[in-house]
Amino acid sequence: MRKYLSRKIHVSWLVAWFSAAFIIGVASAHWLRVPIHTIWIIVATAMVIVAISKKQTGTALLVITAAFIFGLWRGNLVQSQLSGYRMYYGYTINLTGKISEDAEIGTNGDQRLKLIDCKINGISLAGQAWVSTYSKTQLKRSDSIVVHGKLKTGFGSFPASMNYAVITSVTYNHSDYGLQIRDWFAASVKRAIPEPQSSLAVGFLVGQHSSLPHDLDNQLKVVGLTHIIVASGYNLTILVVFSRRLMLGLSKFMATFFASSMIFGFVAITGLSPSMSRAALVSGLSLLAWYYGRKIHPLVLLPFAAAITVALNPTYLWGDIGWYLSFVSFAGVLLLAPLVHQFFWGEKQPGALKEIFIATLCAQLATLPIIIFTFGHYSVYALAANLLVLPLIPFTMILTFFAGLLGIFLPHFSILFGLPATIILRYMTSVISYIANLPGAQGELSISALIVTLAYLILAGIAYILWRKTHYNFRKEKIAD
Repeated sequence: MRKYLSRKIHVSWLVAWFSAAFIIGVASAHWLRVPIHTIWIIVATAMVIVAISKKQTGTALLVITAAFIFGLWRGNLVQSQLSGYRMYYGYTINLTGKISEDAEIGTNGDQRLKLIDCKINGISLAGQAWVSTYSKTQLKRSDSIVVHGKLKTGFGSFPASMNYAVITSVTYNHSDYGLQIRDWFAASVKRAIPEPQSSLAVGFLVGQHSSLPHDLDNQLKVVGLTHIIVASGYNLTILVVFSRRLMLGLSKFMATFFASSMIFGFVAITGLSPSMSRAALVSGLSLLAWYYGRKIHPLVLLPFAAAITVALNPTYLWGDIGWYLSFVSFAGVLLLAPLVHQFFWGEKQPGALKEIFIATLCAQLATLPIIIFTFGHYSVYALAANLLVLPLIPFTMILTFFAGLLGIFLPHFSILFGLPATIILRYMTSVISYIANLPGAQGELSISALIVTLAYLILAGIAYILWRKTHYNFRKEKIAD
């Protein structure tokens, strides 16, 4: 036992344990309100220093304990900040805030907004507030507004909500250059490609789904393809890999610099949503590891990336479904898919179509329990829809990009430049419409949290069995690719 506890381990595993325990600490703060005094932070810091200096298996307990303390402290700090909303629940107030993401249009035609930097009576409050309004005022990301209405308790990761709010003041933000570039480029794409294909194309490139026609938006939900028009890892990975390989002929530094610029630019254009924060962080870390010739084990990368996003915004962990779906989908692709590949094909390359099929299947399996638990329905033909559409998205993004770019300089030939992308996009919208209208395209099912837990335990068990049978080495996986 003593020999095992004194065995040297790589510091990356200490990072993984620290990250996992930190997340558990933040999650516990949602129910466990324990004041963490400064002395505990000092003790926890000392524990981490000792563990890193020793790098032994026995020091893992120190890391886990310290991380839990840090997580509990961070979670309690934000919980106390969020409690500022409670005294206003049930009262009609003026709420000031900045729109953090594009406004979504509800089924009744209302605008649904997420506000950050909220203030009530001049007092700053943490977290995001959810607001719906029937105002026809044109609102965009980064605009500051004042809304009047009755404040209610929130839901999910929102500590407060306001329905049927009246907008009393709007301050337009003209300094969000990423948004201006996006809208300027989107206008060029819309001149080159007709609707609804142009809105779908813009969704692929920059994750803008607020302009999607209502029918197409519903069809994407029915067939399980909403993720393709939400700014996330899939969109970003295509852009990063393309830009990195484009510049690799010049130098490794130029390839890394150009790909990093693509990450920052994409985030500036799309905004920092939960899925985008995960995607940008994972892409950045993977790119950094690639540049220095290092390889990150997925079981280290996943909890580390999750811990950073939770440290920045603990409310993700307390109810943001998008954050959960983003990480479990990534886990399915990065952990389960390689094991399935290895089990069926060994060291042989299965081919592009089979690879897409396995990755899509694993991502669907990983997200299915949460989707059913949260929404009460699932897409029956999601796998088929993804297989018919996903392989063409990289080509569509490239064709759309050049159509939009050339259309800026030669607007009179926009339709001609957009023709190749339009043909592929029409195929996609036809496939989406056909599958969405098939009988029983969307199934309904209600499950409990216990069933969700059992489902993930079963998936974890399957992954473990596959790993024991294949002895797959996750460190050889090229995450940056």
